[in-house]
Amino acid sequence: MTITEIVTAFSNGQFEQTYPYMSDNIEWTIIEENKFLGKKAVLQNCVLVGAYFKSVTTYFNILNTLTDNNIVAIIGTAEFLRDNKRLSFISACDVYEFDDNKQLVRITSYCIQKQTL
Repeated sequence: MTITEIVTAFSNGQFEQTYPYMSDNIEWTIIEENKFLGKKAVLQNCVLVGAYFKSVTTYFNILNTLTDNNIVAIIGTAEFLRDNKRLSFISACDVYEFDDNKQLVRITSYCIQKQTL
C-alpha cells in the first residue's frame, strides 16, 4: 500500500489494513481527548473504535487529501446513525507522519462534533 492508501484506510475506519505499517513506537493523539503511546495502545484503541463503528451505520466522506513527503493530512466528515437517527456528525482532520521506511510514527486527530439542538 502507498502511504495515501494507508491513511485513507485508517481514516475510513479500516484499521486492520494499517496495522502492518505502524511503528512499534507510534503515537496517536486525539486533540483534547486522549493520547495513545506505542503500537499496543494504538491497536487497543483501534479495536474499541472499530467495535463502535460496527455497532452503528457509518458514513465517511473524505473531502481533501494533502501530501508533503512523509506527511499526509486527510480532511473529512463522519456521520454515525442508529435506527436511522443521527447519533453524531464529526468534522475531522487527521495528520499522519511516516518515517523513511513507510512506517506510521504519529497520528494527530482533530475532531469537531456538531452540536445538536
